[in-house]
Amino acid sequence: MANDLEHINPTQRSSENQLQDISDDLISKVNKMTETQSLELAKELISRPSVTPDDRDCQKLLAERLHKIGFAAEELHFGDTKNIWLRRGTKAPVVCFAGHTDVVPTGPVEKWDSPPFEPTERDGRLYGRGAADMKTSIACFVTACERFVAEHPDHQGSIALLITSDEEGDALDGTTKVVDVLKARGELIDYCIVGEPTAVDKLGDMLKNGRRGSLSGNLTVKGKQGHIAYPHLAINPVHTFAPALLELTQEVWDEGNEYFPPTSFQISNINGGTGATNVIPGELNVKFNFRFSTESTEEGLKQRVHAILDKHGVQYDLQWSCSGQPFLTQAGKLTDVAREAVAEICGVEAELSTTGGTSDGRFIKAIAKELIELGPSNATIHQINENVRLEDIPKLSAVYEGMLMRLLAEKAV
Repeated sequence: MANDLEHINPTQRSSENQLQDISDDLISKVNKMTETQSLELAKELISRPSVTPDDRDCQKLLAERLHKIGFAAEELHFGDTKNIWLRRGTKAPVVCFAGHTDVVPTGPVEKWDSPPFEPTERDGRLYGRGAADMKTSIACFVTACERFVAEHPDHQGSIALLITSDEEGDALDGTTKVVDVLKARGELIDYCIVGEPTAVDKLGDMLKNGRRGSLSGNLTVKGKQGHIAYPHLAINPVHTFAPALLELTQEVWDEGNEYFPPTSFQISNINGGTGATNVIPGELNVKFNFRFSTESTEEGLKQRVHAILDKHGVQYDLQWSCSGQPFLTQAGKLTDVAREAVAEICGVEAELSTTGGTSDGRFIKAIAKELIELGPSNATIHQINENVRLEDIPKLSAVYEGMLMRLLAEKAV
């Protein structure tokens, strides 16, 4: 045994000891479950009815908290949207937490078991609009930063927060505009953690290292209205589109790859006709969507759709809208750090996934070398009685703190 120890590199032994120290310290904090600041801040944020794009001074609250530990705040407001860029430090690497203070509307308030903007603890859960999506994550960003800075005031690199009030809405004046500003002045991000709710069954069991792109089409198929008894005097757009529809639904757009499922094509709406049973409609409206992987491109998909429609002689107008390009962070430093922190705090192995809808990660990836999404359970997002497990709140804060330790502590490992 002594001979074996002699062959261990001192640097390796030092790194292993430091990792063990980090692990022991964080696990001790979580096991004691005495950390309540994350819960209290989450409640304070939830109590503000910040229905998109109204921020209700949530960002002001965050700025006041973080100013006390050396963060500089830059307000970047566009239209009715409030954005804030908070940063501590001027050097690389830059670790950025990203999120949104806006929430979706409550729906029928009378169907909630407690008022949606009165955060309520019940049956081991915290209820309120935004509890899961994503005010708890933002609260945990702040408390993780506070504890980390207290222990590592001379940390490496920089810590930043990019917060918007327009993620749940049109997302035209939110994160995308902030990214444009940062990109124009060459301010880039090395590691970005977006606090979107990603957990499925247990906190930390899934993190997103990419998202599919979203491309929508609004198709108007042109025909000629007429009496149903005289079809030779009319052109039925439903009939002319039917062969093209069959081919579109059967087309294999790509096979996907290691991280992405195959690109999907789905019809969301088809409308045509006057309501009468004896009238051939003059036009047919079809709305469809692609969720596409990095194996396909926006332009490539557009060209293939036009080719199929033209092949079948369809007369049409087609308007396109792309709400986000696919992005991917290959498994590497950031995913490793996240999975290590999750394993230590939550006791689970985080699965890498690219499933789900779009997020602001699609904009930030343009200036971020590595980006993941990691947050609480997504089981109740946008629903009546939205909630998070109370026990997950200090754990999530500890996971974020653990990531900061691994990425920016004085002697990073």
